[in-house]
Amino acid sequence: MSKVQSRSRQLAAKVTFCALQILVEKGGEAAGRDVISEIEKRLKLDDWAKEVYEKSGYTRWKSILHFFTIDLIKSGFLVKNKGVWYVTTEGEAALKLGEVAMLDKATEGYYKWREANPKNDKKLVASVVDDIDSDNVPDAVNEQAQEATIQQIEQLAIDGLRQQINSKNAYEFQDLVAALLRGMNYYTPFVAPKGKDGGIDVIAYQDPLGVKSPRIKVQIKHRESTANVSEIRELMGLLQKEGDIGLFISTGGFTSDAKTTARTSHVHVELIDFDRFIALWQEFYDKLNDEDKDRLRLRPVYFYEPSI
Repeated sequence: MSKVQSRSRQLAAKVTFCALQILVEKGGEAAGRDVISEIEKRLKLDDWAKEVYEKSGYTRWKSILHFFTIDLIKSGFLVKNKGVWYVTTEGEAALKLGEVAMLDKATEGYYKWREANPKNDKKLVASVVDDIDSDNVPDAVNEQAQEATIQQIEQLAIDGLRQQINSKNAYEFQDLVAALLRGMNYYTPFVAPKGKDGGIDVIAYQDPLGVKSPRIKVQIKHRESTANVSEIRELMGLLQKEGDIGLFISTGGFTSDAKTTARTSHVHVELIDFDRFIALWQEFYDKLNDEDKDRLRLRPVYFYEPSI
């Protein structure tokens, strides 16, 4: 690795290092959009970093971040899944190296991964280019840039879904949850009307009469604030019959105490946050009937997926 760092690589070192720091501070995981938003708040980015690429319409520093997270992923420092980013123990340890050395180690890990996964016997080059949209770069870099671009598009899709869901009121979101459960082959004999619901918003059965277990009792909070431990315990108190399980859906997420309580409870309470709900809606969308699809329509877009 050359001691002379290109401008792009200097920026890459700063934004990737900051991303891992943020994930550590957030307990090891966070939505990718939140990480990106926090980076923008913390780092002083100059006009060059904020420049928008003419061909793609993407901001330079965000494209560079997505591009170099491929190095972090292949070196085992970072995991991405359905819009959520996770820092690994290896990634947390790599922070001790500092910005430049951390990225150097990540790129070294990417080199090793490429060597273990050769493609077309072509020489692999991990050089950094100022404009990752350039056509005049080696195949390996083009593929890495393409994967980074796909990740950006996926994030845009997730953000769009979040905006649409946020625009719905509590009862519309409640109907959305019931639709998802029907797409998962559950019957939903009860969806709470407006007014008091006794703590249960949706009841879902595996069969029309609710004879088979599990029988799911669903509590839904469509708001920005996190669901707390007392709310989780309230749902637990409603799981009185054998075969009852609780499903708590909170678009605002959950406090750490709430997560611990659900995980260690003697009754089964499954927690679903905003990102997991979106992932489930995408996964089961094709199994919804037309009426339920109309509640939150999706359009599939297919890309070539590089095997890197």
